[in-house]
Amino acid sequence: MTNEPIRDEPSLFDALYEDDDAVVRALRAGARAESSDEEGTTALYLAAVHDRPGAVRLLLAAGADPDRASGGEESDLPLCGAACGGHTEVVRALLAAGASPDLREEFGFTALRWAVGLGRAATVEALLAGGADPLLPGPQGEPMLVLGAQRGSPRTVRALLAYGAGAPGQEAVVGTALAEARRLAGVDVERELLRRLEEAYGPGLDAMVHRDPVDGEETVTVELLRDGVPAAGADLHTGHAEIAALLAGATVAAEATEAPVATGATGATGATGATGVVDAPGAPGAPGAPGTPGTPGTPEAMPGGGSPTPRG
Repeated sequence: MTNEPIRDEPSLFDALYEDDDAVVRALRAGARAESSDEEGTTALYLAAVHDRPGAVRLLLAAGADPDRASGGEESDLPLCGAACGGHTEVVRALLAAGASPDLREEFGFTALRWAVGLGRAATVEALLAGGADPLLPGPQGEPMLVLGAQRGSPRTVRALLAYGAGAPGQEAVVGTALAEARRLAGVDVERELLRRLEEAYGPGLDAMVHRDPVDGEETVTVELLRDGVPAAGADLHTGHAEIAALLAGATVAAEATEAPVATGATGATGATGATGVVDAPGAPGAPGAPGTPGTPGTPEAMPGGGSPTPRG
């Protein structure tokens, strides 16, 4: 016999690499839903980043805290990990269990900032429906609507507009987003991504390009190869022209709504029509295109805005 406590963590973490039935067995055998491994990674975070919605629900039902940070410095949130990977069903499960939609993790990122910056449109919709604030800026002050326009996902921008990102008082933000969408609609996305990568990692490396559908929208990915092995990559959606049209329409509608009513000498109301679109000037210090190389050691140092720690 020994008086040392029985470690339940290994059985639960082993179960997470199996199936939901194994998780049930581990919990019934006494494993704690709040278990963490030697590196401080929580069971809930691991299930979230590996897109295990069934295991996530089981852990939440057994008492796991949806807002408990994970990692050695408690820097990673389950909701942010799921949003980063575009794991929409996991995001919904965490929100249903009371996860705070606007909680910031290390580097000041929220779940919505991850999802918008990576073009996870379905996840963006789920977060907004779950109460995420579309007007809450990112860690460098970047508005979500501008970020979405730069990313090039029309579905993401539609969702942001539907939840108030273009509300009265946001005219300058809408104007900046429109200008960014128009700018990027006029560039070759593949060449733009290659330029960013070469700025960050230097010229001369071979590159590989592929196009993939993501949430029904095309994404272009450029990877730099070192000795034939991908060493760095960046990606963007290709819907910038469609986004420009969306934002121009939103601008016209707002101008028509706010236009003063002309009244004639007899008191009859005159007709007013929509005026032409005038781009609002970009705000000082407005963020550049997603993935613009930033300070080493921050998420923005990786073009496309990678996670500071690997996500499953």
